[in-house]
Amino acid sequence: MERTKDDYKPAVRAASTDLDDPVRAIEALFREMDPPTLAGMVLFCSSRHDLGRLADAIAERSEGMTVIGCTSSGEIAPDGLREGTITAIGFPADDFTFSAVRFEALDRFEAAHAHQVVRGLVADAAERSRHLGPHPSRAAIFLVDGLSHREEMLTVTVQDALGDIPLIGGSSGDGLDFRETFVFHDGAFRRDAALVAVLMSRRRMHVFRSQHYSPGDVKMVVTGANPVERIVHEINAEPAATEYARLAGVSVADLGPEVFASHPPMVRAGGEYYCRSIQSANPDGSLTFYCAIDEGIVLTLGEGHDVMGELETLFAQLDEKVGGIDRILGFDCVLNSVELTQRQVRHEVSKLFARQRVVGFNTYGEQFHALHVNQTFSGLAIGR
Repeated sequence: MERTKDDYKPAVRAASTDLDDPVRAIEALFREMDPPTLAGMVLFCSSRHDLGRLADAIAERSEGMTVIGCTSSGEIAPDGLREGTITAIGFPADDFTFSAVRFEALDRFEAAHAHQVVRGLVADAAERSRHLGPHPSRAAIFLVDGLSHREEMLTVTVQDALGDIPLIGGSSGDGLDFRETFVFHDGAFRRDAALVAVLMSRRRMHVFRSQHYSPGDVKMVVTGANPVERIVHEINAEPAATEYARLAGVSVADLGPEVFASHPPMVRAGGEYYCRSIQSANPDGSLTFYCAIDEGIVLTLGEGHDVMGELETLFAQLDEKVGGIDRILGFDCVLNSVELTQRQVRHEVSKLFARQRVVGFNTYGEQFHALHVNQTFSGLAIGR
């Protein structure tokens, strides 16, 4: 049941543009967003844009405001699911504070140093948020280079440092090209970097994770893997791609995003099942995953559910949690986008996202608390 009223005007701002010229695009976007009234902004940018010119245009117009962002594999714009746009969400200074830190050279990431930096960010955010009252709502937004392969360690470390502030976020994308992904901070798009931003508000906020899959009956064991590179060489002591294709009921030649989206391997952890999605089938017969996979792990092939029905239930629950939805900052896996097209429900989901005022992007993976997950729709619901 839809609970959103069409005549409600949200306080959290959102805008999108598909203009080709970066300068004109940012001018149009910022006209709608009214930066001087904002505590901060998050941008999601198609990688088709000239990122150097785009960064310069953002830096020239952001007037000292905290702006973070990343490249995407599709955007969730105010009018629904889009590709090729620059989309923004902005938090009004009357109701929010927003501050961010950056970590670079992720191969040399030091947990102790990161812990200290994040604790400092939290303390600074608390000091700046005194005007919001004694008990503001808090959430941490996390954006990371989607090809860094460092999300698991980063999320565990950052969530530990955040304490009881819940972390939510996504891995930057590049369509389905897997060539270069970037995060934006401090006037530049950067590779091999991660961002943590603390958002505080007098409004109610709630982080969530949802998935439209459950484990089926088909199980498999990973018998050869390189977790650091996220490559699985063997499943059931057979070449990984060959055995996965057999279990999914397709030929190796058919392996691609459509098959990976509709037959996600799932792993059980802490009493729950999580998707461990496949990124690509490789010429040597191995499979590259979106997350680290260890040898000995038992995987179960997932089966899809009624996407629309489950999303409508989710939005009704979120509406209740925050006392009426103002906006939702959403992180939706790129394989979900592939699956929506396969099931021919993309248009309906796009309209539902627009009605529920979801703004965000399609990711190479999502972060929820201390977990790096795949094939979820996760995010932050902000109340009225």
